[in-house]
Amino acid sequence: MKNNPRTLTAWAYYDWANSVHSLVIVSSIFPVYFSATALNETGGPVINFLGLSIKNSVLFSYTISAAFLFTALLSPICTAIADYSGRKKAFMKVFCYTGAISCSLLYFFTQETTTFAVICFWISLIGWSGSIVFYNSYLPDIATEDQYDRVSARGYSMGYLGSVLLMIINLVVILKREWFGNISEGLASRIAFLTVGIWWIGFAQIPFSRLPDARFPTGTRPDGVQKTGQQTGNYLLNGFRELRQVWGHLQQQPLTKRFLVAFFVYNMAVQTVMYVATIFGSDELKLPGQSLIITILLIQLVAIPGAYGFSRLSERIGNTYALMVAVVIWIFICAGAYYVQTESQFFGLAAVVGLVMGGIQSLSRSTYSKLLPATTTDTASYFSFYDVTEKMSIVLGTLVYGLIEQITGSMRNSVLGLLVLFIVGLVLLWRIPSQKVYGLRLEETEVL
Repeated sequence: MKNNPRTLTAWAYYDWANSVHSLVIVSSIFPVYFSATALNETGGPVINFLGLSIKNSVLFSYTISAAFLFTALLSPICTAIADYSGRKKAFMKVFCYTGAISCSLLYFFTQETTTFAVICFWISLIGWSGSIVFYNSYLPDIATEDQYDRVSARGYSMGYLGSVLLMIINLVVILKREWFGNISEGLASRIAFLTVGIWWIGFAQIPFSRLPDARFPTGTRPDGVQKTGQQTGNYLLNGFRELRQVWGHLQQQPLTKRFLVAFFVYNMAVQTVMYVATIFGSDELKLPGQSLIITILLIQLVAIPGAYGFSRLSERIGNTYALMVAVVIWIFICAGAYYVQTESQFFGLAAVVGLVMGGIQSLSRSTYSKLLPATTTDTASYFSFYDVTEKMSIVLGTLVYGLIEQITGSMRNSVLGLLVLFIVGLVLLWRIPSQKVYGLRLEETEVL
């Protein structure tokens, strides 16, 4: 039964469970610890990794890109198996436990175990991003279309709140080490990595206990169609065949296709801002670490009302127009970032980033859910396509940002590159009618 309050609450708790990885491991404590620990024998940043000499900051960036690329290749295979076996939740569990255990193993990260730690970090990213595709695909299964925006916003809001709560607990341990037996700062940081794994696994039990996990008779798809021998014989090919089939279906769904193209473009800029905001403040504005931590917490807290605010806005003007409002705000953010000079100006921009970050992520997920055909049952394949689109946009967005900085020598010029991406995304969104037209679903409306 859709719109069951207990099921919807349980679903949102997975955001609460896994978002600590994004904040603690990807955005805050782990990057700082990594920079201070992943050093060579003389204390320099150029280290040896699997026989290659590479700067630690570059290795950190490449590890993220490699994880997203690997997940983009792996998720189609897993979603194909999930769709044909009806074991979506089982795959979600595997990715969740893999990522959480890898986070916990970062407790053993020292200068001597840097290679091991990088591999654990890489696997944790795969576990996190891999579980998300199955988590997202549950939305059409547990909620009706009129609830997508609110349910999606609730998930993101709980994720921001949960990650901030654990972040504050970890910061207390790091900043007040005398309360915990005068442990070293390094040990306090490693304890933070351990708590991420425990938190992730622990709270994930709530959705795992309540989310449905339909099982289908052998030889049938979730929609009741008989599976062929060719389809069941090679899951490796099945995964990419599923993506090809989704792409083929998109040719008959022009609005869904247009949205994915627009999403790919503006998400390149959104995700890049999320990953490089701290680096921009540190390298370009020379802000102290404490200020950057405050900035990260500010972004997370403001994102909560932002997600709900844009959900309300979409109810009034429709999803596409609400997304366009968010993209316009992002354009002004990029323009402001180009000229920002002071710490207070940076804090002001960070507050606005948080406001639209929650809104644009939440609305993107719910808009895509609304655009899926009403008869779709293999939602995991469609969300695998969405996930691949998202991951590839992250890879290309960070690549564009880095290349512009490398060529021009300034991150401010890279910000202008992101501004261009937002403008292109806005134009692409303009071609999509907003929400419902004359009571029809989006994909059923006339192509404008």
